Amino acid sequence: MQQLDQVLYEAKDGIAYVTLNYEERLNALSHGIRKGLRSAMDLVEQDEQVRVMILTGAGRAFCAGGDISGFQQIKTMVDVERFARDVMTLFNRMEKLPKPIIAAVSGLALGGGLELCLASDIVIASDKAKFGVPEPRIGLVPGFAIGRLFDLLGRNKASYLMMTAEPISAEEAERIGLISLVVPHDQLMGKAVEVAKKIMESAPLAVSLLKTAANRELGGDDMVFCIEATAKLFATEDQKEGMDAFLNKRKPNFKGH
Repeated sequence: MQQLDQVLYEAKDGIAYVTLNYEERLNALSHGIRKGLRSAMDLVEQDEQVRVMILTGAGRAFCAGGDISGFQQIKTMVDVERFARDVMTLFNRMEKLPKPIIAAVSGLALGGGLELCLASDIVIASDKAKFGVPEPRIGLVPGFAIGRLFDLLGRNKASYLMMTAEPISAEEAERIGLISLVVPHDQLMGKAVEVAKKIMESAPLAVSLLKTAANRELGGDDMVFCIEATAKLFATEDQKEGMDAFLNKRKPNFKGH
């Protein structure tokens, strides 16, 4: 097993196991996680023996979202744009990886964690998993997720999920079509491997072209929108208030500016 920054990587029998390994922050989407994921995908793409990638998280969370503590280091609009572009290009890289990605979600998949699921091709969840979009609670929006959630769930369900910022259960996520299937917690990785092996029975090029077809309509102007929206929101007092309230475990007092 290799350690790639805050990500663990192991390839075995045609499957690459990629594990987010930042347990103390519930695998928050830190710079180390993002860098490690890029390195892992480079290995997946270069290794001709690897046919499928399984993405999971160490500990009790898949990925609990952005690394909020790191947001305090974002001081200027240049910093905001650099951060937003780095996150968006990571998700786009996942979509463009020519090999399928199975997200095996054992716990929380919030914010950036949900976006990792949206950037994956198949999402298998433990019955203990939770999915949600908490960004509005700290004055932000999930740039990568917005268009994909509207496409996937339709306007009403996507609006409810994003505007209320309430997490939903794995069963509800499956019911509305957000994820592929739910399994008992102790069967999660077994089912992910089973699905990976089924995929490996199909021709690699056919699978790759199916992935391309599934993603071809997605992402259009999302990067531009995400960068512009994130820059605009980071400049607001509400975003500063939301982040401070989150870090200090209090209820935010939003003013609308």
